[in-house]
Amino acid sequence: MQKIIATLFLIFYAPCAAWAGHDSFYLEDLTWPEVKARMEKGTDTIIIPSGGTEQNGPHIAIGKHNWIVRYTSGEIARTLGNALAAPVIAYVPEGSIRPPSGHMMFPGTISLRDEGFAMILEDAARSFKQHGFRHICFIGDHGGNQEAQKQVAEKLSQEWKDEGVTVLHVSDYYAANGAEDFVKAQKLGVENAAAHAGFMDAAEVMAINPKGVRPALIKHYTEKDFPTDGAKGDPSGATAEYGKALLALKVKAAVKQIKKADKQP
Repeated sequence: MQKIIATLFLIFYAPCAAWAGHDSFYLEDLTWPEVKARMEKGTDTIIIPSGGTEQNGPHIAIGKHNWIVRYTSGEIARTLGNALAAPVIAYVPEGSIRPPSGHMMFPGTISLRDEGFAMILEDAARSFKQHGFRHICFIGDHGGNQEAQKQVAEKLSQEWKDEGVTVLHVSDYYAANGAEDFVKAQKLGVENAAAHAGFMDAAEVMAINPKGVRPALIKHYTEKDFPTDGAKGDPSGATAEYGKALLALKVKAAVKQIKKADKQP
């Protein structure tokens, strides 16, 4: 098991701070002439990541999704080589605001209406097309982001089909990355590893922002705990090493899907 984690780490993992200035794969780290120069040398893909500002139980901080998807989007861009990662969209659908539902039951959560989120995605994509990017990829670390990403990608791809510009909802990043099978293979006895604020969430945050986890508050949360604690998983066995492996799986799944889409006529 340690060998598997080490291999995934060597292939895909590096701290976000490893790239700065001219060498960064994050759009916001570059000046406009640096972006222009990258594009002139073949950078034609932009990753538009969306996270979410939501409660994550008493033991994981509210910025979970945003930290994770910023890291993974940078790794995806670096691995592709011809891509940049746009700033994270941190405000996404999280449930009804009034009356509050879902994560909006807990202080700190910020929610958008589905149509508002879709408009942000669409205008961001139109902005990057205007600048000359030919491949625009939506990556969402949150379940509530997926449908809007799919709909906007399909709409814009149809609109721009004769202009050689594609918009891709990178669904495998979230829904088909093999993470749950990986956890089962470790034989840790973790049930529902993907549960909200559970094993996978805690491990991934431990890997990239350890201060975002409150170890003293980690325990096995059940479905009955969600209305009061906002968590329903068991993060007690989570470690940063497992988190690195899980993050690498997300990156690998996204890169594979994007490369496959680029080969299609």
